Amino acid sequence: MHDPRLTPARGDLAAKYLEGTVTAARFVAGEEFEVSEAIAPLRSGPSPDAELATQALFGERVTVYERDGEGFAWGQLNGDGYVGWLPDRALARPGAAATHKVTAIRTFAFPGPSIKLTPVDSLSLGTPLTVVREEGAFAVTRQNWYLPRQHLGDIDAMAEDFVAVAERFVGTPYLWGGKSSLGIDCSGLVQVALNAAGAGCPRDSDMQRDALGRALDAEEASRLRRGDLIFWNGHVAIARDAATIVHANAHHMATAIEDARGAIARIKAAGSEVTAIKRLT
Repeated sequence: MHDPRLTPARGDLAAKYLEGTVTAARFVAGEEFEVSEAIAPLRSGPSPDAELATQALFGERVTVYERDGEGFAWGQLNGDGYVGWLPDRALARPGAAATHKVTAIRTFAFPGPSIKLTPVDSLSLGTPLTVVREEGAFAVTRQNWYLPRQHLGDIDAMAEDFVAVAERFVGTPYLWGGKSSLGIDCSGLVQVALNAAGAGCPRDSDMQRDALGRALDAEEASRLRRGDLIFWNGHVAIARDAATIVHANAHHMATAIEDARGAIARIKAAGSEVTAIKRLT
């Protein structure tokens, strides 16, 4: 059974690489594009009212299989493989490969070498960029944007502690499908934090539960370690230590630090038991 979130296949159209494994009226090779907006919504359908499934950041690559002529493109994100509909206006022909990425939780792109100028845009943690030169305190991108050098790292730079990355999002508003400091959900927080530490990570909490780490038995689970992942149906939290967790959640409508036992009890009272506790190392 193919997961439609990760399988670019419909009854009328599918990716060429799936030929022979799925049924579709026609198969196309697809065309690679680059996200050209700071944050582009990837939705479940070709409508601005369709559910926000996830988000793509500026510079991310996407393979497009259909452009509907009405403002939407259907494709698959190259990073985590998520499939959905993006605004056509948010796509551009790919440029040079990224050399750097944003390592601050959010930064501004200026039109020149001065922080007093009105920013062109604001970019999120993990945004890939191509830097062509440095000018004083700024890194200059191929778009001729000026970004503070201290807010960027090499494209292969890795944070030492993914939990510390997640903690930087405390106070960020909860947004279903979000994955930036403007709004983030539980699995988006895990994905963004692990990606910052150089680890690949699926997008949704059920995918993360199935793919990441090893399941702890009851004895091990009673002694949480920093970086353990606690899963419920439709939710995930990150252990900070034996007693506390950090998670983006709809109860607080924000990313919050919470007592682990209290959160587990509260969520159980709302009708959901812990389904797994996974350890990444």
